[in-house]
Formats: sequence, structure tokens, C-alpha cells
Amino acid sequence: MSDERFEDDWYVDERCTNCDVARQLAPDLIGEVDGRSVVLRQPRDRTELRQINAAAHACPTRSIRPRGGRLDAALDPFPMALDDTVYLCGHNSPHNAGANSYLLRRPDGTAMMIDTPRWSTSLAARHEKLGPVTDVLLTHRDHTAHGRRYADRFGARLWIHEGDLDAAPDADRVLRGTDPVEIAEGVIAHPLPGHTQGSVLFLADERYCFSGDSFYWSRTTADIEVAESVTWYSISELAASLARTAGRLRFEWLLPGHGDRRHLPADEMARRLRGLTTRVRELRPQAIDFTAVRW
Repeated sequence: MSDERFEDDWYVDERCTNCDVARQLAPDLIGEVDGRSVVLRQPRDRTELRQINAAAHACPTRSIRPRGGRLDAALDPFPMALDDTVYLCGHNSPHNAGANSYLLRRPDGTAMMIDTPRWSTSLAARHEKLGPVTDVLLTHRDHTAHGRRYADRFGARLWIHEGDLDAAPDADRVLRGTDPVEIAEGVIAHPLPGHTQGSVLFLADERYCFSGDSFYWSRTTADIEVAESVTWYSISELAASLARTAGRLRFEWLLPGHGDRRHLPADEMARRLRGLTTRVRELRPQAIDFTAVRW
């Protein structure tokens, strides 16, 4: 419709932390320049308007704005379906390092939340509409904020690994050791120390891999990568964890806390994970450097 105006002078303000979330959701509209996100061009149609609104509603610092206007709540897409089973929660929290979080629906009509969005009662209510949430699964210490509040609101169990228990000492369920644990039908917890001592990835239905910050899909390399420059505990432990665990993992969806998501055939994911395991074995410890992450 020729009289419809989509350009609204969108911009990214100086609070941007270069977390990459917006670039995942609106890759043609938002890019990276000098270590922060910038609007490359204005939206031109309804699809692009939805994309930039998704980016704005996910941004942990609320840095993406239409100049002179407020975000339109009617264009908030979250929780946003990635397929018929998994939803992206959006509304990333600055207290969780701006990480992505997910809602996993189960065949019995219940759901599990993997890490959490920012806390609000209205966001909790949105997720409850998708079914009773029975468990809140924390991948590691950096993503523990709001876990207890969401678990209490849902009447859910809060899970964490013993290696990061000091970050969520009031957890209801504590994973121990490095052996995989079936925590519900079709859902397996795989302890993966490396990024932190208590890092865990959660595998569901041999289809979905919620990898936390252990590994992610990089648009720069078009492959699965680890954030070796932001490995807080031990890159050698991460290499050992991958060597021990990679052969047990079968999935089609890679769903990380940071970095991009990717959907590929399971055999292709397995091949790439084997390649990652080989590469990480050669890495050595380095100083923490957020700017070196290959998004």
C-alpha cells in the first residue's frame, strides 16, 4: 500500500553492549560497526518492520528505538515460535549478560524454560499461556538472574550444576559430576565444564541442543564455534568435555545463550561438532576479551 510508511528513523543508542542479539533477529537491517550495533537501513515493508521490532524488544539495554517514539507493544513477538516445540523468549536481561532464553514445550502440554528473560509478571504470564512450566533449567552461573523468581511464579523446579551452585544456592535440583542425567522424558542434561565450572547443555528429543555458552553458531565462520576469548574456567577442560560428550549428542537445532542459532540435519551437526572438538583441542588459554568473539 503506497501510503503506508515503514521508515521511522530507527537508531541504536550509546548503551549498546555489542551482544549480537539484534543482528540475529534483523541481520539485513542491523550490523556491526566499530564494536557496536548500528542500523544499516530503515525497514521497507511489514516483514522488516516485524524484524526490527523483534530486535528492539529483545535488546537487553533497550538501545534500539524509533526516534521520537516508543516501542509498539502490539509488535512485540515474544515468546516467538522457532518451530512447533521451541520458543525464543526475547526480552534479554542485562543481568544475564544479555543472553537468549528459550521455552521448550513437552508432549504432555507442559513446558520447560532454559535460562530466563528479564523478569516481569507480564512476561511470566505470556509464557504460562503456552502451558504449565514445570522446570527452569540454568545452563551456568552467568545466566542465573531471575531463575528463582520465574521458578516460584511457575511453581517449577530450578536446576543448576554443583560447579556453579554458589550462583543459585536456592536451586531445587542440583546436577553433579560429568555423567549425563535424564531430567525428564526426552530431556538429558550433559554437564560440560569449560566456559564455567558448572556449565551444562540440555538435549531434548535428539533434536534440540540448548548449549548455554559452551558453543554457538558463528555467522563469521559459518560453523559451530566456542568463545575461547570468554572462557572463564578452562579451555582445556572445555576441550576434554567436548571430547567426552560430543559423540553422545545428536540434534538438529543449535540454540545457544550467546551467538546465533542454526537448524541443520543431525548428521551435518554431528560432523561439525566433531570438527569443533578437534579444533578446541589445539586452543590454549588466553586473556578474557569480549571484542574477540567471532559473531
